Amino acid sequence: MNERSAEPPAVAAVTLYTGRGCHLCEEARWLLEAVRARVPFVLREVRIDGQAELEERYRSELPVVELDGTKLFKYRVDPAALERALRARRRVGDGPV
Repeated sequence: MNERSAEPPAVAAVTLYTGRGCHLCEEARWLLEAVRARVPFVLREVRIDGQAELEERYRSELPVVELDGTKLFKYRVDPAALERALRARRRVGDGPV
């Protein structure tokens, strides 16, 4: 087994869970795009509407933002904290040159 397989992917994956009519979700998307202009990451948006499991898990906390599957924010996005988390993740995954 390759030891490097446990390392995070080269580009971070940020998931934004949203719902229809959620003004905080629109704000979160805008803030995520602003951070992404400075620190690259893959942004995946998931609409929870009509998905029972996701509705149960996230409806009362929208928007929810995860970094590589770990919940970072609910209700509001802190752009500075997200940027720090992304930069720290890059340093950890870099390893020796």
